[in-house]
Amino acid sequence: MQHHDFWQEIDPPRSFDAIGEFRDFYVAELPDGRQLRLPIRLLADGDHALASLIINQASFPVQDALAEALAVRIAAHDVDVVVGLPTLGLTLASAVARVLGHQRYVPLGTSRKFWYREDLSVSLSSITTPNQEKRLYIDPRMLPLLQGKRVALIDDVISSGASIVSGLELLAACGIEPVVIGAAMLQSERWRERLNATGKPWGERIVGVFSTPILEKAGNGGWNKPA
Repeated sequence: MQHHDFWQEIDPPRSFDAIGEFRDFYVAELPDGRQLRLPIRLLADGDHALASLIINQASFPVQDALAEALAVRIAAHDVDVVVGLPTLGLTLASAVARVLGHQRYVPLGTSRKFWYREDLSVSLSSITTPNQEKRLYIDPRMLPLLQGKRVALIDDVISSGASIVSGLELLAACGIEPVVIGAAMLQSERWRERLNATGKPWGERIVGVFSTPILEKAGNGGWNKPA
């Protein structure tokens, strides 16, 4: 597949082998069995790789399918307000809020407006932009929308867990504790260690549309799920 062909369509169930060796793409399965082909990104050691999802490059039907599937899992927690993490989490959070029938959502951001408060900001890092130091902010005028409400915190992908922990720290500074944390893709299990280090059982509140493992290089150039 060409790079721009990825994330453009949801395939019917059993269109591709989701168990055997992967070569040109990884096959992720949605809860209803439909499939999404994802590019495979080589890791630095050369022997491992990850499936990748960039949701704002996906077609609208794919975005809608992921939002609808995540909204089903979020809805079980009786959520009042959806909060989105920048940058790509905003695309998913907005769509999930619409599916849930909400009139709006609350976006967090990395651009500091002059009326923002420094005490309502935290350091933010991302696995996809490791060398960019940013801060995560919330517009103080959004706080009344969150206080006393059942909040869902949403990102597009949870991988290292760094972005989610930053979001949790910022919400904690606002006196907010999310009842659920959602993502389209849970990328490997590396995020669990970082979330467990916070001392709270956040891992129990995380839901995803699908999970993808760290892939291992096969002898003939393909990639396998770990045994």
